[in-house]
Amino acid sequence: MRRKFIAGNWKMYKTTAEALAFAEALKGIRLDPAVEAGVCAPFTQLAALKAAFAGTDVKLGAQNAHFEDQGAFTGEVSAPMLKEIGVDYTVIGHSERREYFAETDETVNKKLRQLFAYGITPILCVGEKLERRDAGEELQVVREQLEKDLAGLTAAQVAELVIAYEPIWAIGTGRTASPDQAESMCRFIRETVAGLYDGAAADKVRIQYGGSVKPDNAAEILGRPNVDGALVGGASLVPEDFAKIVNFGF
Repeated sequence: MRRKFIAGNWKMYKTTAEALAFAEALKGIRLDPAVEAGVCAPFTQLAALKAAFAGTDVKLGAQNAHFEDQGAFTGEVSAPMLKEIGVDYTVIGHSERREYFAETDETVNKKLRQLFAYGITPILCVGEKLERRDAGEELQVVREQLEKDLAGLTAAQVAELVIAYEPIWAIGTGRTASPDQAESMCRFIRETVAGLYDGAAADKVRIQYGGSVKPDNAAEILGRPNVDGALVGGASLVPEDFAKIVNFGF
């Protein structure tokens, strides 16, 4: 039985003081113990949040990592640096990274390998733009991303991976994929993983949906059998809203 995983992606929001206030508020709310919860925060907040969430079950995530241990890469952060802080997860290949920062499937693949080498679980983002969906090409887009991003990974690694399906047309737009659309694509991702690896890896890999998930639509989306959680953007910035999503069935 796959445990649901709700991860907040804060993007470039919150100062450290604001992050600590969020942590204190969230710690005052009872969360469903059957659901895993985590926060993916900006680099500057990670050490403070690690201390703030100590003694709780809330996981800590980063939003990116370089594929080298160290080097002349101004502005980058490495997996060993994140490991030292105690980061549990790192988002890789988010559509904003791909679109605004020239992230490619090749660099995504390198980053996945690097994170696994340091025992950090990647949250791999895949998804299509509106024009590709309107053209009926959404399955082709996602299949190609998975084939390239997962190249060279073992079945055991893929089984531990988190894959976030994020239809780009539903990120920050207020538009949300219908529960049927979310379930259909998450099922397709699982079937693709089974084809690339095996049924055991496909059964174990957790597949999130990301794209305008809010307290009022979370239960319907997360109730689908192949949707194993959510990568939550704006609604994760408010502790009460984030907690309501984590507690969708509580």
